[in-house]
Amino acid sequence: MHNKLLRYFSGIMPISAEEAEAIAETMILQPHKKNTVLLKPGQVSTEVYFVLEGCVRQYCLIDGDEKTTHFFTDEQWVIAVNSFRQQTANTHYLECCVDSILVVGNRKKEEDLYRRFPKLETVSRKIMEKVFAEQQEVLTSYTTDNPEQRYRKLLQSRPGLFQQIPQYQLASYIGVKPESLSRIRKRIAQKS
Repeated sequence: MHNKLLRYFSGIMPISAEEAEAIAETMILQPHKKNTVLLKPGQVSTEVYFVLEGCVRQYCLIDGDEKTTHFFTDEQWVIAVNSFRQQTANTHYLECCVDSILVVGNRKKEEDLYRRFPKLETVSRKIMEKVFAEQQEVLTSYTTDNPEQRYRKLLQSRPGLFQQIPQYQLASYIGVKPESLSRIRKRIAQKS
């Protein structure tokens, strides 16, 4: 499991054996059962997560309805950025959709690694750039694509979600009701 995260870091920027060892020493692996809530609205985020296996869903409650805003799967960072960086109240839920194995980090460990290995701060910046680019793509899709286009993109880019995630959560993520998602799926099947 440790190797998966170290390979991820090495893919961003080459790291030395000493840096890899320091990262491995600070890693805390935590298994989480399906439906475990990692963070709730109003809480201040003190931890960041790296998904080794599984899926974490980010969602908000609006008028009693769950609005899924993101799914984090293998080799993705789960960060409530504003809450973590500014130590302010969080605005959404982070919940494990399936049994998951996460690497857990916190600000103290992060700062200690940066102090000992300044290059890791550059690695962190590159990771954040990657996270923001992914988020920007998702946001752009919501403003430029219709629900069927969003569904097709999701099916093409993240097919594993369709085996793990209930249809009502996928529907919420692409911005439709479950009945509308059923119609979209039927239309796509008829065209194939």
